[in-house]
Amino acid sequence: MSTLVITSTQNPFIRQLAQLKDKSRERRKTGLFLIEGEREISLALKGNYELETVLFYPELISQEQLNDLTNQQASTIEISKEVYQKLAYRDTTEGVLAVAKSKDHDINHLEFSTKTPLILIAEAPEKPGNIGAILRTADAANVDAVIIANPKTDLYNPNIIRSSVGCVFTNQIATGSTSEIITFLKENNIDIYCAALQASVNYHTQDFTKPTAIIVGTEATGLSHEWLESSTQNIIIPMQGEIDSMNVSVAAGILIFEAKRQRDFL
Repeated sequence: MSTLVITSTQNPFIRQLAQLKDKSRERRKTGLFLIEGEREISLALKGNYELETVLFYPELISQEQLNDLTNQQASTIEISKEVYQKLAYRDTTEGVLAVAKSKDHDINHLEFSTKTPLILIAEAPEKPGNIGAILRTADAANVDAVIIANPKTDLYNPNIIRSSVGCVFTNQIATGSTSEIITFLKENNIDIYCAALQASVNYHTQDFTKPTAIIVGTEATGLSHEWLESSTQNIIIPMQGEIDSMNVSVAAGILIFEAKRQRDFL
């Protein structure tokens, strides 16, 4: 069967995909988003994301390579260099993009395979690069879930997909308001450890082997009062320099890997 070929950037379907790439509102309205690159598509498939369409530029990837990547799970469209450049977010990728269906990230859909889950929560992170770095840390530590409280940007922003190197697809992720998340944690008897300056103890003095949620806020504003009021214990990473805070993804990495260190001794 012959493959559909699209060469014009003014093609209505291509213009719709360009909207998916650029506009969060379009992604929310359609429930679709764009994935760029072989690694990212492979991780999305591993994460049980459903692909609707795969587009490829044959100068960079062959139909055979495409079939190996997607196991022919979606229809394919060959596109021209001009179309690829219009849709691609990065300068150097492998000539392949996919249209995928987004997932429902309702907090009540979280499932844990252990009685002592380890959860990383970030409140109101704004920068896609920070969110991507947090997701990479969470994947590296194999946490049980990542929760974004009061999200400022949607998870399928191309910058998040790119900066997370596809880890947006490998983590179990939920979103919700701070109050919804606190209710969920308390109902499930999960201890709340807030990274904060106020009323804090050194992070390594706490027992993270029980059901644990570690909460980090933005470097600029920290955590909201609602989190601090609900905290089991506020924790702090001692600073030895002149400043009193560090990048949120770095702080998250230190705290999460301390929890993993403790659990490895069980």
